[in-house]
Amino acid sequence: MNHDHHGYRRRRDALLARMQVQTGGGIALLPTAPELPRNRDSLFPYRHDSYFYYVSGFPEPEAVVALVLSPGGERQILFCRDKNEEREIWDGFRYGPEAAKEIFGFDEAYPIGELDAKLPELASDQPALYTPLGLLPEWDRRVTAVLNEVRSRARTGVSAPEEIVDVRQALDAMRLIKEPDELALMRRAAQISVAAHVRAMRATRPGWHEYQVEAELAHEFLRGGSQALAYPSIVAGGPNACVLHYRENNRELQDGELLLIDAGCEYRSYASDITRTFPVGGKFTAPQKAVYEVVLAAQLACIEAVAPGRDFHDYHKAAERVLAQGFIDLALCRGTLDEVLETGSYKQFYMHRAGHWLGLDVHDAGLYQVRGASQKLVPGMVLTVEPGAYIRRADNVPEEFWNIGIRIEDDVVVTASGVENLTAAAPKTVAQVEAACAR
Repeated sequence: MNHDHHGYRRRRDALLARMQVQTGGGIALLPTAPELPRNRDSLFPYRHDSYFYYVSGFPEPEAVVALVLSPGGERQILFCRDKNEEREIWDGFRYGPEAAKEIFGFDEAYPIGELDAKLPELASDQPALYTPLGLLPEWDRRVTAVLNEVRSRARTGVSAPEEIVDVRQALDAMRLIKEPDELALMRRAAQISVAAHVRAMRATRPGWHEYQVEAELAHEFLRGGSQALAYPSIVAGGPNACVLHYRENNRELQDGELLLIDAGCEYRSYASDITRTFPVGGKFTAPQKAVYEVVLAAQLACIEAVAPGRDFHDYHKAAERVLAQGFIDLALCRGTLDEVLETGSYKQFYMHRAGHWLGLDVHDAGLYQVRGASQKLVPGMVLTVEPGAYIRRADNVPEEFWNIGIRIEDDVVVTASGVENLTAAAPKTVAQVEAACAR
C-alpha cells in the first residue's frame, strides 16, 4: 500500500496550529470507529472513522491518535494493535506500532493496550482537551475516566484540562476544502461510478428486477477497484422513483416506466454520488420527456450558480425557480412564479435540498450556514447538484404524469473560475440517455 504519510502529517500539523491559536496548547484525542458484530462470529465490513482517517490514513480498528502540544514542544502519537501472528493468520496483516510509526509518520507509537495507562500523563497540565464528543458512548466514558484520573492527582500538583473542545469543528473546516490528492481520489471514484451508471443503462430491459440492475452496478464498482458503496444503492423503477430513499430494489421493471438510479462507490475512502433517470424500454414517453427536460434545465441552472464567492444556498434557489416555472408550464402548479414560490405549492413535487458537501462521507463534514449566513463557496469545495421532480398519483395531477420520478445528480468541485464536473461523462441529455439505453 502506497501511503503519502506527509499529507496526513501536514493535516496533524495544521490541527496543532489551530489548537495553538485557540487555547495556546492542549491534547487532541481521535479514536477510530469500533468493529461492530453483525451476528454470531461475523462482523460488519469494517470502515474507519472519517475524522480519524483524515489525520492518520491508518486503516485498522482499535486505534487512537494523540496530538500533544506543550511548551516543551509537540508529540504526534499513534496507539494501535500489536503485531500478533496468531490473529494475523485468521484476520490478516497488522502493521503493529513500530511499522505504523514509520509508515504513517508519527513521532511515537504504542500498543492500544497501553492507552489507559499513558493518557492521564499526556493530559496532565494541558489547558484543553480536543476530542469528538458524543460520537461514541464508549469513547465518552473513556475520556471522562481520564479526566477523573488526572483530577484525582491534583495533590501531586498536576491539573486537568479546564476546557473540553469538540475537535470536529476545526477538522470540519479543514475537510471542507479538498487537497489535490483528495480530488484525485474523488475523480477516480466518480469515474468508476459513471461507468456503473452507463453499464446500468445499457443492461436494463423490461422484465428485469431492480436487483438485477443493482448487481450490474455492484459488478462495475468492484471491477473498478472500489471496495465499498458510498451509500446503499437506490434502484427505483416506476412509482418507486417517487420514494426519495427507496431501498427494497425488488420490483419487476415494465416497459414505459422510468428507472431512477442513485448510486455511487467509495474509492479509497472517498465518496461519489450520482443519480441518473432513464426509460426502461429505451425511449421516453412525451410526458416523461417533458418533466425530464424541466429537471435537466434546473440541474444546469444549479451548476451555473456554483462558483467561488457565491452563497452555498444560491444554487438551491436556482433549482426552485426553474422547477417551479416548469411545473407551471406543465399545468402542475397554478399561479405566477412568485406566487408558486411564495406559497410553496411546488413542494408537492420537489421537497429536498439541491445538494450537499461530498468527501470522505457522502454527506460530508462542513457547515452550510455560519452564524446565520450562508457559507460562501471557495475553490476546493466539493458538492452534489441534484434537483428532481416526484409526481405521485394525486387528485390535482393529470394521470399522464402519475408516478414520474426524476432526479439528475452530478458531483462538482468549485474551481477558481466556476466548477469542474467530476461526473460529466454520465449521459444526461435526452439524446445521450436514449443512445446509452440503445442495445
